[in-house]
Amino acid sequence: MLTEFSDVRQVEGEGPRRWFFSEYFDLIVWYQGDGSFDGFQLCYDKTGNERALTWNWNHGYRHHKIDDGEAPNSVKMTPILVQDGLFDSESVSRRFERESINIPKEIRIFVLKKLGEFDL
Repeated sequence: MLTEFSDVRQVEGEGPRRWFFSEYFDLIVWYQGDGSFDGFQLCYDKTGNERALTWNWNHGYRHHKIDDGEAPNSVKMTPILVQDGLFDSESVSRRFERESINIPKEIRIFVLKKLGEFDL
């Protein structure tokens, strides 16, 4: 089940953000200054082939694989996002629906709506 981090770093000059996590998901939600949603990033399959779906008002949808920075016989590098066009919105939506039951209803509804509208 998704649980909220209680002490999320806020960036001066940006709207507030909230962060929820589970073994499978990380969900970061960004707000505009007036309290409306600005966007979100849903990272999923954190212990397998981690990917991230990002949506915001300015850019719409973006889907990435997370390169964890691991390379044999070298120092671990910083994880980065790399292009990955494949997104199984149906299975991710089903799992998110199950795991998001305890997060605020308005966030849950917003993210599920955006997952359902995904069409790349």
